Amino acid sequence: MKNAMRSILTMAAIMMLSIAAIAQTTVKGVVVDGSTNESLPGASIVVAGTTSGTVSGFDGSFAFELPKGATKLVVSFVGFLDKEITLKGAQDLGTIKLESDAIGLKEVSIMASVVTDRQTPISVSTISAELIENKLGAQEYPEILKSTPSIYTSKEGGGFGDASVYVRGFDSNNVGVLINGIPVNDMESGKVYWSNWAGLSDVSRTMQVQRGLGASKLGLSSVGGTINILTRSTDAKKGGVVKSSVANDGYRKQLFSVSTGMMDNGWAVTLLGSHTYGNGYVKGTDFDAWSYYANVSKKINDKHTMSFMITGAPQWHNQRGNKHTIEQYRNHKDEFKFNSDYGIREGKIYGGGYGYNYYHKPQAQLNHYWKMDEKTSLTTSLYASVGTGGGRRVSGNKDSWLGVDNKTGLDKDDIMRTADGLLDYDAVAAANATYVTEGSQAIIGNSVNNHSWYGLLSNLTRQYKEFTFTGGIDARYYVGEHYREVDDLLGGAFFLDDTNMNRDENAKLKKGDKYSYYNDGKVLYTGLFGQSEYVGDNFTGFVSVAVSRKSYKRVDYFQYAPGNQETDWEHFFPWNVKGGISYKINSIHTVFANGGYVQRTPYFTNVFINYGNTVNDDVKYEKIITAELGYKYNAPNFNAAVTLYRTDWKDRGLVKSYGDEVANISGLNQLHQGIEVEAEYKPSKKLTVKGMLSIGDWTYTDDVNAKIIDEETREVTDEFNAYLKDVHVGNSAQFSGALSVSYEVLPKLRVSADYLYYGNHYADFDATKRNNASFIGDSYKMPEVGLVDLGFNYRFKIAGLNASIYGNVNNVLDTEYISKAQDGTEHMSSDALVYYGFGRNWSTGLKIKF
Repeated sequence: MKNAMRSILTMAAIMMLSIAAIAQTTVKGVVVDGSTNESLPGASIVVAGTTSGTVSGFDGSFAFELPKGATKLVVSFVGFLDKEITLKGAQDLGTIKLESDAIGLKEVSIMASVVTDRQTPISVSTISAELIENKLGAQEYPEILKSTPSIYTSKEGGGFGDASVYVRGFDSNNVGVLINGIPVNDMESGKVYWSNWAGLSDVSRTMQVQRGLGASKLGLSSVGGTINILTRSTDAKKGGVVKSSVANDGYRKQLFSVSTGMMDNGWAVTLLGSHTYGNGYVKGTDFDAWSYYANVSKKINDKHTMSFMITGAPQWHNQRGNKHTIEQYRNHKDEFKFNSDYGIREGKIYGGGYGYNYYHKPQAQLNHYWKMDEKTSLTTSLYASVGTGGGRRVSGNKDSWLGVDNKTGLDKDDIMRTADGLLDYDAVAAANATYVTEGSQAIIGNSVNNHSWYGLLSNLTRQYKEFTFTGGIDARYYVGEHYREVDDLLGGAFFLDDTNMNRDENAKLKKGDKYSYYNDGKVLYTGLFGQSEYVGDNFTGFVSVAVSRKSYKRVDYFQYAPGNQETDWEHFFPWNVKGGISYKINSIHTVFANGGYVQRTPYFTNVFINYGNTVNDDVKYEKIITAELGYKYNAPNFNAAVTLYRTDWKDRGLVKSYGDEVANISGLNQLHQGIEVEAEYKPSKKLTVKGMLSIGDWTYTDDVNAKIIDEETREVTDEFNAYLKDVHVGNSAQFSGALSVSYEVLPKLRVSADYLYYGNHYADFDATKRNNASFIGDSYKMPEVGLVDLGFNYRFKIAGLNASIYGNVNNVLDTEYISKAQDGTEHMSSDALVYYGFGRNWSTGLKIKF
């Protein structure tokens, strides 16, 4: 009996020692953002000096067995300072708070309405700086969003910076774009020209797409959604980066950045510069682009911090301005790289009309962060942007010498081309030289669009128990200067133009002289916004209201005599309201709903008729009503979100002029509805699987009837009809899906594969031209397409410094596909004008941190 008891006790002791041994080698904890307490999924937890470790789950938690002799952990996450933790055997480390590696990031995030709380009741996707760096390669900046639900991106003609992005079927006019909380949509047209922001890929810290009305408190026209970009702030850690990359078609890029980190005197400085150039994938699309960034911060005391930031990207690029039929591409020697819009002049590639663009749009911000007390803060930003540049145009009585018909894609009858099929500038110059008294009959001009933009954005936040109250002011003043100027007389001695009533019509114009038109558009915007948010243990809700006054003034220096060139201010008072609720059923399941109403000011060109100073008295506000219903699933290694949405866009603003008569086309309504699914699975530190699916149904809901009114008498003279009912909205794939797999095949070597599918993609069309009852039917539907991308990233040490080599191959299978189309009269492939997407292309680079 004693022996039996001794054996039992011995076995129990061994089991207890085993349990103790296991306990001594197991560590766990939860990694969170130190400023928001938001969990950080994917944080790296590694035993110092080894490769042993794990990553945190979607709730920020981790647990793993320590190797023998482990004494210290290093916890790291992109965008945060590393944290070292000394181990004391088996232990629960509890909550591990990581501090941002950027000064003022929290304050800018609040001003920009960046979503960090998973209970926020909106549909959102976030793209990290790491993902941008690893997967963007030589692609256009907006293309990093292509695997995001309800997003469609296109390279357009294929010129550097010419990419476009659509959200839920809406173009950039209807998608709010914010950079550090500052709105950048053009104040007159609402457009965003991504070539003006070509340097953002170098300085982006994160990009967040908030689909639908989004979380921004400003009075934005976010019909489809909001793209919220945070640039780098001043680095809190001393160091720098050197990066060099190459890609197909002569692409080269060099980048250098350096930061002092936070110095003892409270100052910190970060500087960055890059240079990108190449030949372009499409023929005749060479480019040269620079970017720069500087941020200087001063921590005055615990309550006040000042930060100054400036960034810009001066660039020029040749581009392709005209689409062509499928047959025209197939019959050309350059096939899908065919570009009809360039030639050779003085030994260099020379883009023709719509074949060249140059611009520089620096933006500067002076930010003040004031922590009044533990519950109250005030963030204020003064900003300015002065843009200069334009695009090339062909002008003159014989502009057809260098012209392509944009309705058919065919050369005009008297176009001049070389034996190689390029635009023949030498022949044009020789012809111009024969017009001794008439001057050049075909010249190259620049369509210039300079602007000056100044603004103030101030945001006061106050917390009271579970409530957060936010209010502020958004003030902007903008002047856009628009004219054409003579750039190249192409062999002639001068150019004649009679469009300026204040100048002798026989004045001989030379390089730099203005012609054709010269006018200013002035916009004055003042807005107030407020939001109340409740965040409880399981329930979250918010209500947001914005009211504003937007005023337009037009000044025309050519069509009117001095003293009569300036209009009065035309005032509009748009407003919006939105709200949402979220309920956390338990730690895994959350449901949410939101909705809102937006009243939008008409575009500048719709307020002033026919490019003149006559005011359109009948112009209407556009109205947007939208709602979402969603579900979020959040487990340690798997998360997913499903969203149902419906957006009614009523009285979309279109104005059509008929000489001295005008039609305000009201009743042009669109319905955008659909379902979005997004999911991510991380079964281990090595493997990540992501997927998304978007199914949309975006159509015009009604035929349109409008009255044609004489501008002077205001009498109804005729009517206009557009046959649009049930026609699908064009320019964006209404069915899309993506699957991405990333796997660490060897220590520090990670490879990825992405599959992207597009379907139900309809050609674009001009709604005002569907005015013939026989011209009925859906627009041309492009063939569905599936694309495969591959990438890798290998991290290593070189001379004691952290380094990485990365590479990407896009469209690995060299799939032939149409990325953009303009509908023809038959709604078929035979007469649609198209752009083809890029075939196989690659990029690779080396990055060294010091």
